[in-house]
Amino acid sequence: MSSPAPTFPDTAPGAVGSEVSGDDDVVAIPLRHPWRWVVAALLVLALAGLVASLWTNPNIEHSTIATYLFNPKIINGVGLSLLVTVVAMLISTVLGVLLAVMRLSKNPVMNAFAWLYVWVFRGTPLLIQIVFWGYLGLLYSQISLGVPFTDFTVFSVDTNTLVPAFVAGLLALTLNQAAYSAEIIRSGMLSVDPGQHEAAASLGMSPSYTLFKVVLPQAMRVIIPPMGNETISMLKQTSLLSVIAVLELYTVATQISSQNLRQVELLLVVSAWYLFLTSVLSVPQYYLERHYGRGTAAQAPSLLERIIQSRIIQRRKR
Repeated sequence: MSSPAPTFPDTAPGAVGSEVSGDDDVVAIPLRHPWRWVVAALLVLALAGLVASLWTNPNIEHSTIATYLFNPKIINGVGLSLLVTVVAMLISTVLGVLLAVMRLSKNPVMNAFAWLYVWVFRGTPLLIQIVFWGYLGLLYSQISLGVPFTDFTVFSVDTNTLVPAFVAGLLALTLNQAAYSAEIIRSGMLSVDPGQHEAAASLGMSPSYTLFKVVLPQAMRVIIPPMGNETISMLKQTSLLSVIAVLELYTVATQISSQNLRQVELLLVVSAWYLFLTSVLSVPQYYLERHYGRGTAAQAPSLLERIIQSRIIQRRKR
């Protein structure tokens, strides 16, 4: 005569993280993390203390900050910084695609030229490149177009007239950024499976059509995040144009502070504008990453989406 089989509870007595309720029900008990909240509270207190010390600092004139925050000269500087950023990023992206294709080319001359370009512009400081283009007239007083190794000249123009400070700064930022963009785009193109090239070739697609319709769209998932960071970095690097007197945001603020001797207040104004502009530029980057990252990984909802979802859940509960 067999004895009945012993029965065991679903969880061992004293098991951490669960609790037996009834015969079969297991109620999970979430683990507590009190130190996380302690660290978060300390960070909030430290930030609040820093903000309070700046706000109550007697050496800072808040009226000066309020006066120059939306000053027309500052607004013009903001507009010029944005203009340089947009133009430099657009042109450098086109150059970056060409350089990336040349780096991946089987032609040794094109490959060597692209490698040399990236090596030179990534290996020298951006500040030096800006100064070089700004003082190009010291190296070449005239820029001429004609037949090489002869005296025949189609036209000749003064270098400082053809390349003023704004154009020099734009050239320096564009050519420098093209080297970084080329490496980013090249890495994105290398991330595409080689089978995509073979499949496109088997369908009779030309190399250029395959590049723009097959390779680059798939590579955008890898290209967009670093290119977005480069765009934000470009916006801040426009402040380096102050060394050749381009009237961007930082240059204008420096000129104003040299007159009223309120350097700290003008630096706070400039910092506030840079923070605002970088925050605005982060929004399209986020949605571009979500667009080109569809189907590759779970997409975390944005802050706005989380707020909307929480409102919907609250209405349903009511």
